[in-house]
Amino acid sequence: MLEPVADPSDPRLADYTRMRDVELRKSLEASRGLFLAEGEKVIRRAVAAGYPVRSLLMTRRWLEPLGDLLDGVTVYLVTDEVMEGVAGFQVHRGALASMARLPLPAVADVLTGPRALVLEDLVDHTNVGAIFRCAAALGIDSVILSPRCADPLYRRSVKVSMGAVFAVPYARMTDWHDGLAELRKAGFRTLALTPDQTATPLPEAELGDRVALLLGSEGDGLSSRWLHEADEPVCIPMSRAAMDLGVDSLNVVAAAAIACHGLTR
Repeated sequence: MLEPVADPSDPRLADYTRMRDVELRKSLEASRGLFLAEGEKVIRRAVAAGYPVRSLLMTRRWLEPLGDLLDGVTVYLVTDEVMEGVAGFQVHRGALASMARLPLPAVADVLTGPRALVLEDLVDHTNVGAIFRCAAALGIDSVILSPRCADPLYRRSVKVSMGAVFAVPYARMTDWHDGLAELRKAGFRTLALTPDQTATPLPEAELGDRVALLLGSEGDGLSSRWLHEADEPVCIPMSRAAMDLGVDSLNVVAAAAIACHGLTR
């Protein structure tokens, strides 16, 4: 089902338009129930995870590498110039897929393993994608998002995660105010990660059979409500030399990687 397209404004390519316009993409993808996967590896991981392909947009050189995925799928064939005109930037990987979203499970349905991450109001798509990659690499069983957390299926998140957003089960809270109550109901001990060096060092914290680590937003960290409601505040110990230099914390992705490793001890 190959359809050559020569005009970047062709309405058939509406799923792929203006990929750098975050607000437009968020609105368009939500209304149409889609997300974009970029590059062969990510497209294959999305398909393997069960996401249906709506269409593919690619240059001709990708017909053979992706040939086994094309049966019954509409493929829009374009030149590099048309691809750039549609996306708004040079697409180095040369292939894009519009994928149908699947219904998100309830929070309780993904809390099946003993280790979870809970992200409160992280709004940077790059950070969310990188944290999913850390979670997948370090054996975290699930990720829970607060209502205002960035979309893991936004193109930048998917790309940075290298498809890890398809590998780690996740759900989104419907109620931030009492969101931690559902974790407690499922038997999770909640640890609130904070830069405060008076908190319990993470290597010394009691983990228990089921533990959820709370990570706060890029700027302000965890809200005072979640810090107060957590079972225990924990910190990543900083060296004295770093403290003397005024380095008293890590960025959220580095902190997530260290903390995920600590949860699996």
